Amino acid sequence: LSKMFGLPVTGGTFNVVILWTFILLIYCFIASVLPVWLLLQPRDYVNSHQLVVALVLLAGGLVVAGVMGRANLSEIPAVADASRIPTDAPPIFPFLFITIACGACSGFHCLVSSGTSSKQVAKETDAQYVGYGAMLLEGGLAVMVILACTAGVGMGLFEQRVDENGGRQWQAVLTEAQTPVAGLAAWDQRYDVNQGWSKFRLKQMIEAFVEGGANFLTAIGVPLQLGVSLVAVLVACFAATTLDTATRLQRYVIQELAGSLKITPLTNKYAATGLAVGLGGLVAMLPGPAGPGSGGLILWPLFGAVNQLLAGLAFMVTAFYLWRRNKPVFFILIPMTVMLIMPAWAMLWQMFNPESGWLMQKNYLLVGFGAVVLALQAWMVVEGLLLFPRVRGILEQRLPPLNRQQVPNDLPALTSDGG
Repeated sequence: LSKMFGLPVTGGTFNVVILWTFILLIYCFIASVLPVWLLLQPRDYVNSHQLVVALVLLAGGLVVAGVMGRANLSEIPAVADASRIPTDAPPIFPFLFITIACGACSGFHCLVSSGTSSKQVAKETDAQYVGYGAMLLEGGLAVMVILACTAGVGMGLFEQRVDENGGRQWQAVLTEAQTPVAGLAAWDQRYDVNQGWSKFRLKQMIEAFVEGGANFLTAIGVPLQLGVSLVAVLVACFAATTLDTATRLQRYVIQELAGSLKITPLTNKYAATGLAVGLGGLVAMLPGPAGPGSGGLILWPLFGAVNQLLAGLAFMVTAFYLWRRNKPVFFILIPMTVMLIMPAWAMLWQMFNPESGWLMQKNYLLVGFGAVVLALQAWMVVEGLLLFPRVRGILEQRLPPLNRQQVPNDLPALTSDGG
């Protein structure tokens, strides 16, 4: 697109990033209003094969690299010494619980399971295999990501260089002695302690995973250039499966709020989707850290804590569901408490840390959003504590049946609009 339209990739008033943002927003609108089975499900089906192939290759590369000694799993200490920890790095507690999200516990998953997964299972019991099985697989992916960002990075660094013909090639970074940078030297160069934690943002995080993952693939004979492309496609696939699903979920939320607040126009799926896509586009067009088209990065620091607070609230809903049916709830209350306290603690640290907190940086936008999120959490927790003793054995009021049209036999759970 850059060559076709003569646009810069980044920077300037209008660039390739902004153009792609508009294209993806149009796709999100279409995918959100169409029935699940018409576009989202087959697209996810194709993506699932890409993801499974990439995961199998990464796992194979990890095993071979470990067995052959190419990935030195012992040179880098499990507990880093103080000289390798940035002075502005946050404490591991509570930040561990908002950093490793989807691979362990994620609030966004509860929205996806309600908004799209539930409409694609033939019967309720299938949710055990789909939901639990998918989380086991994603937990395995999380472990591989951690290993890629640690042992994988230690296998060597590489950078993109331009050859004499103007082509771009990935080549290994070499020392002065013309040997590949590897081991602790690679670790120290990738995670430069002098750069500081605040400078290690989303771009650098993705680069570390792509770098480490590509190194694993080279252990099974995949050329470095192809390995970088495969891991980059893996990351893009995860982003692609999130875009249209998140837009559909946002449409649901807008429609439900509009129904409760009696805002009739926004109960229409096209109007609700238009508002969701429009707001997303507006935020994306704001000049963020990487210039026009990166506005979403302005709100990105909120993601970890907000996502995990939502997980805590999902545990609370599950606890109430079981409590009303006189079922045991002790195994839910423990993770619920952890996932309500840890993310709130992390959010407060991000807001009020005297050295690098949002308030100290005068980032009042993030402080405002964080305060609203914490206030809503406190409201839900207090309301839950007041209701918990009074609802034991009392079932919820039944909802009226949904209007249904004829749907394909293999998708009996779809609603009339597919959403």
